[in-house]
Amino acid sequence: MGVISVPRLLVSMAVPLMLSMLVQACYNIVDSAYVSRFSEGALSAQDALTAVSAAFPVQSIMIAVSTGTGVGMNAMLSRALGAKRFDEASRAANNGAFLGICSALVFVVLGFFIARPFYYSQYPLSPAIVDSGVEYLTIVTSFSLGLFMQVTFERIMQGTGMTMQTMLTQMAGAVTNIILDPFFIFGIGPFPRMGVAGAAVATVIGQHVAGVLGIVLNHRYNKEVRVSAREVFHPSGRVIRRIYSVGIPSMVMASIGSVMYYGMNRILASFDYAASAVFGVYFKLQSFFFMPIFGMNNAIVPIMAYNYGARKRSRMLQCLKTGLLLAVTIMGLGTLVFESVPGVLLGLFNADEVMLRIGVRALRVIGIHFPVAAVCIVLGSTFQALGKATYSAVVSIARQLVVLLPAAWILSRLGGLEAIWWAFPMAELMSLLMTTIFFRRIYRNIISRVEDRI
Repeated sequence: MGVISVPRLLVSMAVPLMLSMLVQACYNIVDSAYVSRFSEGALSAQDALTAVSAAFPVQSIMIAVSTGTGVGMNAMLSRALGAKRFDEASRAANNGAFLGICSALVFVVLGFFIARPFYYSQYPLSPAIVDSGVEYLTIVTSFSLGLFMQVTFERIMQGTGMTMQTMLTQMAGAVTNIILDPFFIFGIGPFPRMGVAGAAVATVIGQHVAGVLGIVLNHRYNKEVRVSAREVFHPSGRVIRRIYSVGIPSMVMASIGSVMYYGMNRILASFDYAASAVFGVYFKLQSFFFMPIFGMNNAIVPIMAYNYGARKRSRMLQCLKTGLLLAVTIMGLGTLVFESVPGVLLGLFNADEVMLRIGVRALRVIGIHFPVAAVCIVLGSTFQALGKATYSAVVSIARQLVVLLPAAWILSRLGGLEAIWWAFPMAELMSLLMTTIFFRRIYRNIISRVEDRI
């Protein structure tokens, strides 16, 4: 951390994380791409895509709860390992697994009661879309245990440095989902033709494969943290409170995107169902470029934090510059793709004439802000590395809830559907302004005062 060439260190740490994130993005895209080619009876291909896309806010909240719990568990686990208190680290892991099981049970209940009201609350959908969407969401929530176990054991392995095993579990789940999607959606061979529900079945099977593999790898290779069924079902109120004291703020932060997505869907649906489908497609496509940046961000944070502790300012700044260069390059490529071949991208999702008319302009307008977002994400890693995560929370809330949604609503009234997409570049410029102000403050008060030991 403090000796190896910074570019080489960053690349060696970031590449596995970026690859695993890229695989996650790919299976999200493939999932929707297959669904967009299914139609049956009153359900058109676009309706099927809309049904799956509309479930995203609930799925995002499930991920937020699982990752937030994992963050809280890892914070306690890492501190205990650093102090060589291995029993305490194991208690954190066992209580984290218990909370994952409880969270899954909560979503099982919620899935049965909120799925249909949730779909009706977004916009006046056709009965075919609602029925397919409710079936999809009910399956995803009812079998969410795989998701919670996958995230829990990935975080345990990450906390003990088992990054390769973590990547294996993520890739195993994603590849399983990608392979099974066409079989369950279209009914290939002995598999039933399940349509939209088949995409949900493939998803939860992939999650369970990843969860089981995570349990097996942790049990076999993790010598520092032990998880057992007996300890999992003997939870500690004190440990749970400590996990949630850190985890709940992370859950809230991760849930902001769900609120934004839900609000945008309501705005877009007042114009055309196709606009909502385009928005869902955009979210899938942008993840192909954003997810690797988030993976690299997870490598930048520990490098920055370590060299701050070691009082090596030059290495901190070199890490930041290298990260900015890589992030802007990747996101610049994303802008180039969105600007040059938006029709080809939409064609991956079997876009009809209406979707193409709406989507080509939408992707070209939204794609403008990608390099700006790259700068904000990498500079934001400094906030996390130096213990100023509150700055990231403020920027995220301001961007998505204070600027993006109100701007989209106002533009929809002033310029109609085509104007809404400009809310994204507007919100990102505001994010850049706030991020720059916070970074200048951190540089002046913290980074510039590091004496830079050789």
